[in-house]
Amino acid sequence: MTIEQKINLAAKYKGISQAELARLIGMSPSNFNLKVKRDTFRKDELEKMGKALGAEWFCGFRFSDGFEV
Repeated sequence: MTIEQKINLAAKYKGISQAELARLIGMSPSNFNLKVKRDTFRKDELEKMGKALGAEWFCGFRFSDGFEV
Protein backbone atom coordinates (compact mmCIF):
# COMPACT_ATOMS: atom_id res chain seq x y z
CA MET A 1 0.00 0.00 0.00
CA THR A 2 1.37 3.44 -0.91
CA ILE A 3 1.68 6.35 1.51
CA GLU A 4 -1.08 8.11 -0.43
CA GLN A 5 -3.39 5.12 0.01
CA LYS A 6 -2.56 4.93 3.73
CA ILE A 7 -3.23 8.64 4.26
CA ASN A 8 -6.51 8.47 2.35
CA LEU A 9 -7.72 5.37 4.18
CA ALA A 10 -6.74 6.76 7.59
CA ALA A 11 -8.50 10.07 6.89
CA LYS A 12 -11.57 8.25 5.63
CA TYR A 13 -11.55 6.02 8.72
CA LYS A 14 -11.61 9.16 10.90
CA GLY A 15 -14.26 10.80 8.70
CA ILE A 16 -12.18 13.76 7.55
CA SER A 17 -10.94 14.97 4.19
CA GLN A 18 -7.34 15.38 3.10
CA ALA A 19 -7.88 19.15 3.28
CA GLU A 20 -9.02 18.88 6.91
CA LEU A 21 -6.02 16.70 7.75
CA ALA A 22 -3.72 19.22 6.09
CA ARG A 23 -5.13 22.02 8.23
CA LEU A 24 -4.85 19.92 11.39
CA ILE A 25 -1.10 19.61 10.84
CA GLY A 26 -0.65 23.27 9.91
CA MET A 27 -0.23 22.77 6.17
CA SER A 28 -2.19 24.26 3.30
CA PRO A 29 -4.37 21.73 1.46
CA SER A 30 -2.62 22.53 -1.84
CA ASN A 31 0.86 21.93 -0.38
CA PHE A 32 -0.40 18.78 1.33
CA ASN A 33 -1.81 17.49 -1.96
CA LEU A 34 1.51 18.13 -3.75
CA LYS A 35 3.40 16.25 -1.05
CA VAL A 36 0.93 13.35 -1.33
CA LYS A 37 1.32 13.15 -5.11
CA ARG A 38 5.13 13.43 -4.93
CA ASP A 39 5.42 11.14 -1.90
CA THR A 40 7.68 13.66 -0.15
CA PHE A 41 6.43 13.60 3.43
CA ARG A 42 9.11 13.55 6.09
CA LYS A 43 8.87 11.16 9.03
CA ASP A 44 8.04 14.02 11.42
CA GLU A 45 5.16 15.10 9.16
CA LEU A 46 3.79 11.56 9.10
CA GLU A 47 4.08 11.38 12.90
CA LYS A 48 2.22 14.71 13.12
CA MET A 49 -0.54 13.25 10.92
CA GLY A 50 -0.74 10.26 13.21
CA LYS A 51 -1.23 12.48 16.25
CA ALA A 52 -3.83 14.60 14.43
CA LEU A 53 -5.72 11.42 13.55
CA GLY A 54 -5.50 10.04 17.07
CA ALA A 55 -3.26 7.29 15.77
CA GLU A 56 0.39 6.28 15.84
CA TRP A 57 2.55 6.44 12.70
CA PHE A 58 4.51 3.22 12.26
CA CYS A 59 4.97 3.31 8.51
CA GLY A 60 1.20 3.26 8.69
CA PHE A 61 -1.45 4.41 11.13
CA ARG A 62 -2.43 2.44 14.22
CA PHE A 63 -5.63 3.40 16.06
CA SER A 64 -6.43 2.71 19.70
CA ASP A 65 -9.21 0.31 18.69
CA GLY A 66 -6.68 -1.86 16.83
CA PHE A 67 -7.48 -0.73 13.27
CA GLU A 68 -4.30 -0.34 11.20
CA VAL A 69 -3.72 1.19 7.80
